[in-house]
Amino acid sequence: MDHSGHGMTMDLPPFTLGRGLEWSADPFFLVACLAGLALYGWGVVRLVRRGDKWPVGRTVAFVLGVLSIMLMMCTRLNDYGMVMFSVHMVQHMVISMVSPILILLGAPITLALRALPTAGRGRKGPRELLLMFLHSRYMRIITHPAFTIPLFIASLYGLYFTPIFDTLMGSKPGHVAMMVHFLAVGLVFFWPIMGVDPGPHRPGYLMRMLELFAGMPFHAFFGIALMMASEPMVETFKNPSASLGIEALSDQNAAGGIAWAFSEIPSVLVLVALLFQWYASDQRQARRTDRAADRDGDKELEAYNAYLASLNAQGR
Repeated sequence: MDHSGHGMTMDLPPFTLGRGLEWSADPFFLVACLAGLALYGWGVVRLVRRGDKWPVGRTVAFVLGVLSIMLMMCTRLNDYGMVMFSVHMVQHMVISMVSPILILLGAPITLALRALPTAGRGRKGPRELLLMFLHSRYMRIITHPAFTIPLFIASLYGLYFTPIFDTLMGSKPGHVAMMVHFLAVGLVFFWPIMGVDPGPHRPGYLMRMLELFAGMPFHAFFGIALMMASEPMVETFKNPSASLGIEALSDQNAAGGIAWAFSEIPSVLVLVALLFQWYASDQRQARRTDRAADRDGDKELEAYNAYLASLNAQGR
């Protein structure tokens, strides 16, 4: 691997899916993903041992979310993502739009709050610190749509169409920092929309759908801008290695197509999840209403029986 001009160049053979899926772990992401899976597993085991239930679907969603990050960052896809715009765009889209949705469907914060022990009166343990963080002013700001939607849009235009991207792509730590940023942006953008975990903002279902669709047109337009460009727009990918057997402009057009297509996939995923949540919430509300009605009916019946008993006593 050598540094020449912009970015990091490496002589890789032409990309195929088989080559892309070969193991090539980024140490930071490998450790972080394994730690995430271990902590989540600890939380689930703790609940089960206590006799509490934890939905299997949530565990599956969380594990798939973490595995999707590992697929992007711990295989040769990560190496090809340093030199091919199209592969980099797949990494970006999965890590910022698919992984966060799956992780959030796993409800890791809810699990932590249920699994962590309470520290006791007047003391602060991990659970109390997590609650303080959730209720902090900082969290209210960074999960507010007035912050998350512009951040989501700026992560595309402000990164790719300025020299920031080339600077970050010039080193491995820079590249890792960029991917961490994409994941963080995805998590804060989709967190209030998914609404599985408790958070500072709990908008209604209609508002969540509006928040979801507010960012997507900008995303689609970004993809179209790359597809329609008549020259390479990002310095890092301007001169691909001859060994790759690709042409910079067609690779950029492919990257644009991937960005455009991905603006649809998460929308459908989130929409399906929201409709299920909405339906489940309505069902719970209906059951609560029925239970309340039954209780009221029972009270009326008890009152009527007491009235009959009193008449009977008077008659005697």
